[in-house]
Amino acid sequence: MKSLGALTLTLTLGLLAGCGRGEIEPPVPLYGEAPILYPEALWDEGIEGVTTLRVRVTETGDVDAVEVQETSGHEGLDAAAETAAWAFRFEPGRRRGKAIRMWASIPVEFSMKPELPKAPELEPDPDAEPEPEPESIEDLP
Repeated sequence: MKSLGALTLTLTLGLLAGCGRGEIEPPVPLYGEAPILYPEALWDEGIEGVTTLRVRVTETGDVDAVEVQETSGHEGLDAAAETAAWAFRFEPGRRRGKAIRMWASIPVEFSMKPELPKAPELEPDPDAEPEPEPESIEDLP
């Protein structure tokens, strides 16, 4: 199996039906604790996909149930995501400030092209003096 370096893991949480609205805060993933292994045979074949998991997060932030909500179309990717989900840890969801057990939906993306951090867009400083144009190559710093 390949390690996490070859995998883009996207954790976005959404409360599933039945939880209601209002004073409920969803669980928050604690990143960096659970490596997900990319199945080596699927990596070698260039197979990518997204497995959406349904996990139940306990009052202490542990996972006590995992289901494949939407398959990636590849049993090996689904199994790798499901296996890793048991080690996920969360800040538990809350209702009126009290930690509660609740279900969350987590898409796990297996990608051959890991996402790179984007550089911040810089705004020009309107008060800055423009750099003078060099008159010849010898004037270059």
